[in-house]
Amino acid sequence: MKKVYYLKTCSTCVRILKELNLLSEFILQDIKTEPISTEQLEQMAQMAGSYEALFSKRAKLYKDMDLKNRTLEEHDYKHYILEHYTFLSRPVIIMDDAIFIGNSKKVVEAAKASL
Repeated sequence: MKKVYYLKTCSTCVRILKELNLLSEFILQDIKTEPISTEQLEQMAQMAGSYEALFSKRAKLYKDMDLKNRTLEEHDYKHYILEHYTFLSRPVIIMDDAIFIGNSKKVVEAAKASL
């Protein structure tokens, strides 16, 4: 499976999609208009090793809800990601058995190398 979970309103996500040329052969899912299902999130977490690996601590809501001062567990990360799309670290690129999470230079280069 080749799939990308992203936000089409996020310029960073769009730039990465173009840079990696993922627009043609990948299934694209805009997580704002087509929310992530529980099954999709569970599959991503299994590939990533945890829900925390998929969770964005840079999300505005993370600060607004003062989550940094709480001790979050795996079920909390899962709950928040399913509750609001901004908690998913974006983009999430799935290529067969590999998963690439986020927009760091290192992650983008690793995804590029796997293509």
